[in-house]
Amino acid sequence: MSMSNPVLPLFHAVGPGTRREFLRRVRDFGALLALGSLPSCRGDRPSRLGIDPFGLGVASGDPTPDGIVLWTRLVADPLRGDALLEGVQTVAWELAADESFRQIVRSGSETVLPELAHSLHLELDGLEPGRDYWYRFMTNDATSPVGRARTAPAAGGMSDRFRFAFVSCQHWEQGLYTAYQHLAQEDVDLVVHLGDYIYEYGPDLRVREHNGPEIMSLADYRRRLSLYKSDPLLKTAHERAPFVVTWDDHEVDNNYAGAISQDDDPRDAFLLRRAAAYQAYWEHQPLRRAQMPTGPDALLYRRLRFGGLIEMSVLDTRQYRTDQPCGDGRKPRCAEAYLEEATMMGAEQERWLMENMARSDARWNVLANQVMMSEVKAIVNGAESYSLDQWAGYVAPRQRLTGFLAETRPSNPVVLTGDIHSNWVADIKVDYEDAVAPVVATEFVGTSISSGGDGQDSYESIPQTLSMNPHVKLFNGQRGYVSCTVTPDEWRADYQVVDYVSRPGAPVRTRASFVVENGRAGAQEV
Repeated sequence: MSMSNPVLPLFHAVGPGTRREFLRRVRDFGALLALGSLPSCRGDRPSRLGIDPFGLGVASGDPTPDGIVLWTRLVADPLRGDALLEGVQTVAWELAADESFRQIVRSGSETVLPELAHSLHLELDGLEPGRDYWYRFMTNDATSPVGRARTAPAAGGMSDRFRFAFVSCQHWEQGLYTAYQHLAQEDVDLVVHLGDYIYEYGPDLRVREHNGPEIMSLADYRRRLSLYKSDPLLKTAHERAPFVVTWDDHEVDNNYAGAISQDDDPRDAFLLRRAAAYQAYWEHQPLRRAQMPTGPDALLYRRLRFGGLIEMSVLDTRQYRTDQPCGDGRKPRCAEAYLEEATMMGAEQERWLMENMARSDARWNVLANQVMMSEVKAIVNGAESYSLDQWAGYVAPRQRLTGFLAETRPSNPVVLTGDIHSNWVADIKVDYEDAVAPVVATEFVGTSISSGGDGQDSYESIPQTLSMNPHVKLFNGQRGYVSCTVTPDEWRADYQVVDYVSRPGAPVRTRASFVVENGRAGAQEV
C-alpha cells in the first residue's frame, strides 16, 4: 500500500539527539556478536536482580528446512511490560539436539535494543531438516524456560505425515486459554495463529480484566501484548511448537480497513496508531527482520514450504483492503459490494498469491487467511444479509481468486480461517448462486480460543442458516482449536472443543472430524 507521510513510530521512543545512533543500531539489528561459545547452563536460575527477565516466555516460528526464528523479550514486570534495564543488553543463547542440553550444537550472544523493547529475533540457519531442537536464553544470571523448535521437512521430499493446529481470537477478558493447555499436549509440528492475538478494548471485566483503557500508543500496545503473553498456558504452547502468525483487526482496531479506522479517525492519526500497533506486534512475535515494520507499513504476507507436501501462503487481509462496503455490518449487499476496484489483499499481494500458486508443485496449497471466504447468507430483519467485513462483502476480489482456482487448478487448495468465534466447514465455489457450480477449494474455519466466552454447540437461527447454505457442512459455537493431519492422500481436520472457558479445567473433546481426499475438493465428515 502506498502511504503518504509515513511515520516511524520508533522515533517516539528516542530523543532527537539520539536518533542518528538509533538508526545505526537498527541497521545493525540482529547482528550476532562473535563472542565464542558460552558455558552451558543447567536449569533455570534466578536473576541477581531479583526479577525474572524472561517472564514473557520464549517462542520459535517460521521454520524452514534448515532454519527457524527464536524469540524472547527481556522485561522487569510481565504484567506491565516494563523494560528490564535501560540501554543495550546482551542475551546469550544455546541450541541443543536434546532437551537436557548435553549436545549443544550452536551458541552465541545477541544484543537487544531498548528502542525495540529489548526483544530478540534470532534467525538461525544451517540446521537439519525435519527434526526437533531445544533452545534457551540467559542474561544477568537468569535462564529462560526451554523451548522446542522444529525445522520444516526437507525441500523436495514428500513427507508421509505433517501435523499442525490452527487457532485465533484470544480475548483476555472473555475467557481462559484452556484450549492451549490441551493443544500443548499434542505433538504438532506447527501452530498457525490466524489473528486477534490481542484485543485493543478497554476493561469490561468478565473472567479477568484488561490492563488499562483502549490502547492507542506504542507503550499501550506493548503493555497489552505483555499482558497476553504472560498467560502461562499461552507461554507453554509457544514453548512446545513453532508458531506461524498473522494479524487480523484487533491487533490494531476492530474492523479497520487499510488506513481507515472503525470510527473514521483522521488518516494521519490512525496511521500513527497503526504504526505503534505493528511495531509492538513484531516485537512480541517470532518473526523475521523482513517483517519488521517501517512506520505504518509491514510486509507480513509470506510463503512457507513443508517439503513437497504443503505450500502455505500466509495472507494479510487488513493492511491493504478497501473500506467495507455499504457501511459494514451484516446487512443486504448494496452496489458497492460488487465494485471491480475493491480489494481484500491489495493488487500486489493478490498478484503474488496467484503467481506462487500457479507454479506450486506442492500436494496441498494452503491459504492462511483471516476472514471467512465462503459465502453465508442469513435472514436479518426479513432481508437476505451478509457479513460485509468478510469476503462476501468483496465479491469481485473473491471471484478473481475463485476464478483463478477454477482455471489454473493448483493442487488441493485449502483455506484456513479464524475471526468469527465459531467452527465451520464449507465448500468454496466459483458462483454461489449456481447450485451446480464447481467446488474449487475447501474452507476450515476455526473457533476462538476464548473470545465470546463459553459459547454453545448451536444457536436458534443456525438450522435456517444451514438450509440456505448447502455448501456449509458444519457449524459449532464452542471454544477450541482445529488439529490437522496431512498426508499425500488426505487432509484430516479434527475440531477440538472445550465446554467452558469461564473457569479452569474444561476437558477437550473432538466435536467433529472432516476429510478432504487428494484430488477432490470439498470435505466429507467422518
